[in-house]
Amino acid sequence: MVFFIWSHLRQINYGIFYYFLIMKIISIITLLLLLTNCAGGNVAQIKFGKRCTIADSKQLQEASYVWFISKEASKSFNKRINKSNCLNG
Repeated sequence: MVFFIWSHLRQINYGIFYYFLIMKIISIITLLLLLTNCAGGNVAQIKFGKRCTIADSKQLQEASYVWFISKEASKSFNKRINKSNCLNG
């Protein structure tokens, strides 16, 4: 009797685990499909890694780990936005 109850509880736990795993995969795929067109059609490159713009007189700057670069800005992007511009390392 105890073995039957234990095996039934294990099946329930595995069922819940697989349910959450499948839901996580479906959620990630759905988010990727929804975010596909966020950048528009004018994107020439996507760059990863921390890069910053030049700081202004108040020490404010833009910093990001993901940059969507348009076709027009791709030629001068590395000169304007790079790792050496970052104030905090």
